[in-house]
Amino acid sequence: MLWTLVIPLKPLTLAKSRLADTAGAGVRPGLALAFAQDTVAAALACVAVRDVAVVTDDALAARELAALGARIVPDEPRAGLNAALAHGEEVVRSSRPQSPLAALNADLPALRPEELARVLNAATQFPRAFLPDAAEIGTTLLAATPGRDLLPAFGPDSRARHRASGATELTPPAVDSVRQDVDTGDDLRAALALGVGPRTAAAAERLTSLGQ
Repeated sequence: MLWTLVIPLKPLTLAKSRLADTAGAGVRPGLALAFAQDTVAAALACVAVRDVAVVTDDALAARELAALGARIVPDEPRAGLNAALAHGEEVVRSSRPQSPLAALNADLPALRPEELARVLNAATQFPRAFLPDAAEIGTTLLAATPGRDLLPAFGPDSRARHRASGATELTPPAVDSVRQDVDTGDDLRAALALGVGPRTAAAAERLTSLGQ
């Protein structure tokens, strides 16, 4: 089973506000873009992934992620993360109604293709399934097999909300890179310890050189 991934990305100028303790306002958009680029590149390199659709209205992100091979879906609802995911799902399934879909966070800079494949292969066993984040509060991936709706419930306490919605919690071993999203400075340090992609590594080097 080959998956289509739907990745939502808010405008870069609004992204990663919780990194304020680690990166200044002038640096955070570049970091957010680097996270997304490394996430999309790793996702497209995964043997279980057919293609990637990024839902965004950010022109720079759209251009850079399209250059990596992602399909860009304009965020027409402009009503937040879950609305963007529902719109991306509708667009993808309008042309491929029986495609298995997975929503994936855009801030997984340490993502490993082989670990993502492990998660997606586990998800094939359930109608809907999700992977909790490293903090065990949120969600980094929500999957729906053919004929099933994603029903995204991202946001605060999304792990509990996805479980309450009937999605199965996935527990495959050795998938730390798929669970380590980056919202805070501590998250970024944890991702760096796992080993991030080249764009995030370069952005982190710039942070160090700026003393941030």
